[in-house]
Formats: sequence, C-alpha cells, structure tokens
Amino acid sequence: MSLVKYRVREVATDFGMQAKEVSEIVAKYFDKPKSNMQVLTEEQLNVLFDHITQHRQIASIEAVFATTAPKAEEKSAAEKPAAKREAKPAAQTNGKPEKPAKQPEPQRKRERRVVDTSAVTVNADRFDDRVDNLVSDRVQNYARGKQKINNKNKKQQKGKMSNKSRSEEQEKMRRLRLEVIKKTPLTVKIPDEITVGELAARMKKTAAEVIKCLMKNGVMAAINQTIDFETAEFVATELGCKVEKEVVVTIEEKLFDDHQDTPEELISRPPVVVVMGHVDHGKTSLLDYVRNAKVAAGEAGGITQHIGAYTVQINGQPITFLDTPGHAAFTEMRARGAMCTDIAILVVAADDGIMPQTVEAINHAKAAKIPIIVAVNKMDKPGANPDRVLTQLTEHELVPSEWGGETEVVRISAKTGMGIDELLETVIMTAELSELRANPNRNAKGTVIEARLDKSRGPIATLLVQNGTLKQSDIIIAGTAVGRVRVMTNDKGRTVKTAGPSVPVEITGLAEVPAPGDEFAAVADERMARQLVEQRKQKLKDAAAKAQTKVTLENLFATMQQGEMKELNLIVKADVQGSAEALKASLEKITNEEVRVRVIHSAVGAINESDVVLASTANAIIIGFNVRPNDQAQAAAKRDHVDMRMYRVIYDAINEITDAMKGMLAPKYREAVIGHAEVRQTYKVSAIGTIAGCYVKDGKITRDASVRVLRDNIVIHEGALGSLQRFKDAVKEVTAGFECGMSIDKYNDIKVDDVFECFVMEEIKQ
Repeated sequence: MSLVKYRVREVATDFGMQAKEVSEIVAKYFDKPKSNMQVLTEEQLNVLFDHITQHRQIASIEAVFATTAPKAEEKSAAEKPAAKREAKPAAQTNGKPEKPAKQPEPQRKRERRVVDTSAVTVNADRFDDRVDNLVSDRVQNYARGKQKINNKNKKQQKGKMSNKSRSEEQEKMRRLRLEVIKKTPLTVKIPDEITVGELAARMKKTAAEVIKCLMKNGVMAAINQTIDFETAEFVATELGCKVEKEVVVTIEEKLFDDHQDTPEELISRPPVVVVMGHVDHGKTSLLDYVRNAKVAAGEAGGITQHIGAYTVQINGQPITFLDTPGHAAFTEMRARGAMCTDIAILVVAADDGIMPQTVEAINHAKAAKIPIIVAVNKMDKPGANPDRVLTQLTEHELVPSEWGGETEVVRISAKTGMGIDELLETVIMTAELSELRANPNRNAKGTVIEARLDKSRGPIATLLVQNGTLKQSDIIIAGTAVGRVRVMTNDKGRTVKTAGPSVPVEITGLAEVPAPGDEFAAVADERMARQLVEQRKQKLKDAAAKAQTKVTLENLFATMQQGEMKELNLIVKADVQGSAEALKASLEKITNEEVRVRVIHSAVGAINESDVVLASTANAIIIGFNVRPNDQAQAAAKRDHVDMRMYRVIYDAINEITDAMKGMLAPKYREAVIGHAEVRQTYKVSAIGTIAGCYVKDGKITRDASVRVLRDNIVIHEGALGSLQRFKDAVKEVTAGFECGMSIDKYNDIKVDDVFECFVMEEIKQ
C-alpha cells in the first residue's frame, strides 16, 4: 500500500464527501492540508478512516464489498481505445483492411469483459488471507502490462480505468486495516510528569475525556496541571491505551560512561587507607614513620593543614594513605576523606583515650561503611593505659578481636616504631579480605582530595583515581570545573603520563578550582562537558538566590531556628549623636547563644539611599530613632525589600528586637503613611493657635489620622490633627494637588517649609 499515493480529493470522492470536510477532519489531529491534491500519510489516513468509521456508519458490510458497474460514459470511453487496439491486429492478420473494420463489435465486448473479469477477480481475492502477496502481484501485473501495451494506449487506460479500480481497492483495504487498528490498543509513552493536555494529545483523546476520567477517580486537575506517572498510567489504561515509560536522557547520561564492569574486566587494586583520630594523637607521626619523612615538623603547631595523599610500598604491595586533619575546623574535610577510602586507621592515644573528635571519626567511618583498624598510639609513654582504650571502644560498638569482636586493635608507638609492621600487615590482610578490585581499561573516575590556586600554574587539584585510568590530555569534569589534563605529577613529585586505580596525582589544566570532595570523571565530549558545567553553575545560582532572603524582624526567629542566622546586622540612624551611641550600645547587649547582634553603621540624620544600599548588601535591618527616610530611601527599601523600623523610645527598639529573637514578635498593627502636606504659610489665631496653610503633595490628609511634623526629615513633633479645612468649611479629607488649612492639637511651633506626614495604624492580617 505504501506504493500508492492517496490524496485528499480522492478520499473525499470515494466516501462521497466534500474535500473541505476531509481537510477539517485531518486538521483536528495534524497540520491542515495545504491543498486538495496533498498526499496523506499513512498515520493521517489511519486517523481519518477511524473518524469516518465512527461518524458515518454503513448499513451493511455487503455494501462495502459490492463492486459497482462502470458508468455509461466510462464504458463508451473505454470502448473507443479497445476498438482501435482490435482493428490494428485484424488488418495485419488478414491483409485486407476493409473487411476487419466491419467486425469490431464482438471483439470490443470480449475485451471489455476480460477487463471487468480481471478486476472482479482481483477485488474478490483482495480480502482473503493473502492480502500482502496480492498487493505485490498487482504491482507485478502492472509491470507486465507495460511490456505488452504501447505508451499511448497505456496512458489512456491508466487515466480512465486503473485509477478508479485502484481507489476502490484502497478504500476497502483501509477499512480492513481500521478493523485491525481498533483491536490493537494505542501505545502511549509517558514521562515521570505530564500535563493533562499533553496526555490527551498523546492518547488521541480530548482533554475533556481525560479530565472526566480523573474526576471519576477523585483527582481534580485542569488541562494545564501536571500529574505524575502513576496517575497518568492509570488514566491511559482506563481509556484503553498501552503505557510505556518515557525515558528522558540527560546530559550526564550521555556524557558519563555507565558501563557496569564484569568480573572478567576487574583486577585487584591497592587499598586506600585514611588515618583518623583526635588532634595531637599522632596521626601524622604515624605516617612520618611509614614514609620516613618528617611532615609534621614543617607544619604550623603540628596540625595538618590540608588533606595529603601518599603511596607507600609495604613488602612490595602499594598502599595509598590519606592524612585527614584532626582539628575541629576540618570536620567537613574529614567526612569527605572517609567517603572515598577503603580502610580507616583510628589513632587513639593510650594516655588520653577516646576524645570527642575520635567519636566523630568513628561515626564518619561507620557512615562510609568501611572497616576500622584501631591503632593505640603512644605506648612508650609512662601513663599509657591500653585496656581503658579497649573498654571505651566497646561503648561505641567497636569490640576488639581479642575480646571476641571484629575490630582489629594494634598497640603501636609512632615515635619508636613499635607495632608499626604489625599494623601494616593488618592493613594488607584487611584489604585482601575486602577483595578490592577495579577496571583500569575505562575512563577515569574518582574524587578531588584537595585543590588550590597557584600564582604561576593556575588551578591545581589533587585527584584520587578510584576506577579506570587517567591519562595526560584527558578531558575531565570535576563539580563545576572542566578542563584538559596538562601536567600530571605523582606524590613523589615526578611527572607521569597515566594514573590507575587507587593512585593519587596532582594535575593542572582545569579552568577553575574545584571543591575538595567533588567527584571527577574523564569524558570524551568537551563541548557537552562545558554545557553540563553551565547547568550545574545555574543550579547553584538558583539555590543561592532562593536561600538569600532578606532578613526582617518577622522572619528572624524562623531563620535562627533553621540555623541560617549567625549574625543580625543592624544600621542605626538617630536625630542626635548621643541617641545613636546609646541605641548602638543597648542593641549590641542583646546578643545570645544563637545570634550575635552587630551594628555595622551608626550615624546622625535622616535615613538616605546609601543606608538602604548598605542594608541590602549586608542583609541588615535599619533602625531609625526620631528620624524618617527620604523619598529615595523609601523607594530603594521597597525595591530591595529592606526592613526599616522607626522608634521614638529606645526601649521599644530593644524590646521588639529581643522579642523577635525569642520568636515572640507578633505585630498586629502597622503604621501606614497616607499622605504628605507642605506648609506654605502660617496664621496665628488667638482662640485656636497656629494654623498652617498647606499644599497636599501626595496621597491624602484625613481628619481622623495622626500627624508628625518633619523639619529636614527630622521628627519635631507627633500628635493628632486638630482641624482640617477647605476655605471656611471643615472637611473629612483633602487629596493631593489641593490646598487646605490644618492645625495640630496642642502644638503651635509650625514654620514655613515644614512637612506634615499623615499616617494611620492599620491592622495586619495574621
């Protein structure tokens, strides 16, 4: 059937429809045909015939297979070429052109019957079990016809007879195919999440049908809402579709080799050992003895400053040691050190016993699910008490093997070398029991041990290869850093070309410094790697922007509870220097265990735009004492979401911030400025006092509002409005752009250019 082109006009003719109707049906599910001569695809025809079958029911199946007789016009048109074809052979056979011309009639009828009979035979045989074979037979018959009939007669026959019979056969074949399609359910691919509208389109159903099915099963969802895979699968099954899970391939899946190593590909690898324990219990001294190098002597205060990685040969077998810092500030780095290692050596001083950081180290090793070997150090000291250490170990679920447990305990002295050989033999034995294996014949994967920025060489990273082999000039991606390995040096300082499993190397060539603990992987496509790095950076930016919310007194307690707030930054502005200093001193005394109050700026005068910029940058709250913000500051605070608090009593400011830190702040009313009026003229009336002739600059002035007098943005007075008049009439409010007369209750020190700030206390919805 794929050899036949079926056009819009032909479909319309065969079904007795308008071509426009056919186009409209196709347009419901696909792009609208551009013209009536457009050839329809197989998928379009399937949907079209499905629609026609549903909406244009036939009376009986016999009507479908009935072959109609040719029309009279087609008969006469077919007879003429037939007559010509028969006349020529007759003349040639007899050699007399006059006589054969009188006997074309029987021949014409016989030829016409032969055509009809063949057509009927083909039509009858089209519907048996050998459908596909008959299609190919028909194509072969057409090929044979080309050899027998000359070009002119073939064109005439094809134009007048073949098209009609072909159309009839196509229609009947389509109907049979539709019957098969109806019995075969539609397969729909559904991702983890999908909108209702998209699901309906994939199932070739209306959105209303899908929504109805969802509502029937208790799910209320609009056409643009997203539903999960389980819900979508249930709906699709209900509506008679077969469901397949759509797998979305991410850049990581394309970029990283997810090949699962087979046992044949794996070979044994050296163990990676991490040395952990409390500060000054002798971790670095132990490594010193093993490596015969004095590392601790060259470091500040005997504390290891960075994670180091070293490979040593023990009886011909290599072991990689990681030395993690013991200082409390490096807890995070120690956690990373434990996650990429195979065995942990827990160093405990025999005279000190188990200390808080020793417990942390035990927990890190347990979290990494790695075996722990306990080295009881400083056995040469007079106060050494190893039995106390063994007893303490049992309290942390580490039962020594000599007491019937599974934890190997070795008594050593890093100073004299006592027990070191036994410790190393225990490490090798534990490694053999663990059966550590890796596949060197693949792209390298591993962990960034440490990273720094060198002035001359650029970003430098120490990598521990955990699987595969890292080669010089490999493209690697580590966290948000990507680059090509330029120079690779081992722990002895020698340049190497390759590094296999469990080998630490220092590399240059990354575009930026990665974070210690980041996983790295060698990849093949540099362009895709840079694309992935940009995606990761954008995710980090989005997460940082989401976390960076401006602090206000309302969310202060919640921020403290989440452990995000360590310091509360404040900016203090006051009317006089004495007030500013007193307020600063009082606020800084509020500091408690969870948060430290810090006044980062204190000054005299109105709150200006630069104060708001500083508050936005430092994530601070502005405290105003007897001052107000100017117009630019108010606009900037609104734009940058900076919290500004105005007070007239120092204790109010202290109490409110204290309550906020305790989580007790629940303000129910807030001041709302409704308008400003500028004093243009003053009048003194003996019975009333001073009346100000004012021009309302913005908002409105209402009779029942409170008012404060501002002179150069410094608050001079705050009180109630005495009277509000327009000409001789008392009014309830005056809006912007109008003049009015105002007096302030119990206050007469009003001067020209003073500003009246009108405000009301509005209730905050809880």
